[in-house]
Amino acid sequence: MTRSSKSVHKRKAELSVIGWREWVKLPDLGIHTIKAKVDTGARSSSLHAYDLHKFERDAEEWIRFKVHPVQRKTHEVIETEARVFEYRSVRSSSGKASMRPVIITNVELLGIVWEVELTLANRDEMGFRMLLGREAFRQRFFVDAGVSYYGGKPLRVKRSKQK
Repeated sequence: MTRSSKSVHKRKAELSVIGWREWVKLPDLGIHTIKAKVDTGARSSSLHAYDLHKFERDAEEWIRFKVHPVQRKTHEVIETEARVFEYRSVRSSSGKASMRPVIITNVELLGIVWEVELTLANRDEMGFRMLLGREAFRQRFFVDAGVSYYGGKPLRVKRSKQK
């Protein structure tokens, strides 16, 4: 084994493994759990957002938006805001390009917290409310494409039946 392959092997051994879908936290946005598709084919990450409103704060552009954090459900709504980092042309999986606002926020997975760039887009018609693209997890995690939820699943809150 050469010296460079030994260092690559050692570096790979230090990375945690995640599955093709994981529950993540977006603490800066007040989102305690959201299911994300870990997509090695997508370069950028995206968060479901709707009802976007731009505004200015301290001479910077900010955006206020709403999120439905639960797949295929609209009963839970989180309203949040973030500073706009930039606007970026993003090509969807269908091939259509659109300009999207990009925010930078912290994401937490497996107890590891780091900053990630998220484009904001309406993902109501998509299977996942969040897409974690390869730029977000490269050099942090390995992806096991055959397994889900290395980080576990959130506890479900049982709702009491009303009488």
